[in-house]
Order: sequence, then structure tokens, then C-alpha cells
Amino acid sequence: MRLVLLPGMDGTGDMFEPLTAAMGADAPIDVVRYSSTQPQGYAELEPLVRAQLPATEPFVLLGESFSGPLAISIAAAPPPGLCGLVLCCSFARSPSPALALLRGGLLELSMKLLHLTAMRAPMRHMLLGRFANAQLAALLHGSLRKVSGAVMAHRLKEVQRVNVVDKLAQVRIPSMYLQALQDRMVPPQALRVLQQALPGLQVVRLDGPHGLLQAAPVASANVIQTFIDSLIDIPCHEPGDPVPSMFSMP
Repeated sequence: MRLVLLPGMDGTGDMFEPLTAAMGADAPIDVVRYSSTQPQGYAELEPLVRAQLPATEPFVLLGESFSGPLAISIAAAPPPGLCGLVLCCSFARSPSPALALLRGGLLELSMKLLHLTAMRAPMRHMLLGRFANAQLAALLHGSLRKVSGAVMAHRLKEVQRVNVVDKLAQVRIPSMYLQALQDRMVPPQALRVLQQALPGLQVVRLDGPHGLLQAAPVASANVIQTFIDSLIDIPCHEPGDPVPSMFSMP
């Protein structure tokens, strides 16, 4: 069963390198990458992502951080072959009231400053915390350098206004949430919102920062592989088909 990875706000997909390495060279993994120069919101990204999903193989979809609402929207109207959903450090609606303070020119300015050398330490602190090391810091800053400030600002605006909570009731496939215990970006309330609307959601809590898949790739890979293995004997249903009781997760 393939694993399709939807990236965080940088959209490059480069930040998945530690996870894909931990999953192993033989693991069937597809990394979806977003444009680094063209501002695209969730509405524009969804058809682009759907066009890249496996057409003839069963697969699990993982949405990291920014991509969680996108993964939820796809799972709510699932393509053939989608067998499971994984959300990592993500949300169904804007995760932090503090984001609302960034408006207009202030938001654009903050994203321009993102590329300054002086911003490297604050970004490491927010995304990696005490788990940061030279290799992860280089991976983070390298991925951010590839993305224009305008694109990052547009994506942040999308996060500010996103709300796909109503779509959670339409998700009928096994679903799992990876929560980082030291997440400075997405508060626990974001998970509670998901649990209220998706009672069958399986939750796994791991020691790590918001960049969980980067800071704890082996632990994350083990949990993801266990989830995938649990789906092997469960037939993937076509959209609209009834979901058997075995699909409910503890």
C-alpha cells in the first residue's frame, strides 16, 4: 500500500527526507510538491493533488500541518483506492487566534523577513525547539529559501480562514492523528475539534516539536507503518459505499 505525503507550509516536500529515510528505501512513497512561486490556496491545490494520487493502487494519505485541511477535503470525497488518512500536527480550522493578528501589510512583511538570517533562530525555535540540530536546521532553512514570501503569505492567509470541520462527518475511512507533545504551532484544541467531529479518530502522541516527522522520524515511521499494516486486510471502498464496522478505530 502506497503512502502519499502532502507537505507543510513550505510546500517543497524536502522536509519529508528524514521520514522517507526512516520508512526505508523499499517503502512505496509519493511526495506531493506545491509551487514555490505561484500563490495557490486550498481550492486551487486540491485538484492538483487529486491529479497526482495513485490511480491503480491502494494508498494512505498523510497531511502534514498546512496540508491537513486539504487531506480532510480529499478524504471527505475520496477517490478510488484511498484506504486511510493520517493527519500530523494539523487542524481542520485555523489553529491559533494569534494568527488573526497578522493582517494586510504586516503579514506580507513578516513573510519577507522570514528569509533574513536573523529569523533563522526564531524559526528553528518554533518548528524544532530543543530537537533542532545542524542537519535539521539546514533542511528547514534550505526548504524555506526555495519559497517566495508572497507564496508563504498567501498560504498563511489560507490557514487564517480555513474551516473544513463540516467535512469531517463525511470521512468514512480509518483515520489517525499524530500529535507532537512539544508543538508550539498547533495547540491541543485543534485535536479536540477533530475528535468531536470524527469520533473514530485514532490518536498517537509522540515526544517532539511541530516538525515531528523531521525531529522524530523513526518513531513517526513506526507508527505510520503500523497504521498502514492494520489496513492491509480491510478492503478499500469506492466513494459512496457503506463502511463496515471494522473501520471504526479505538
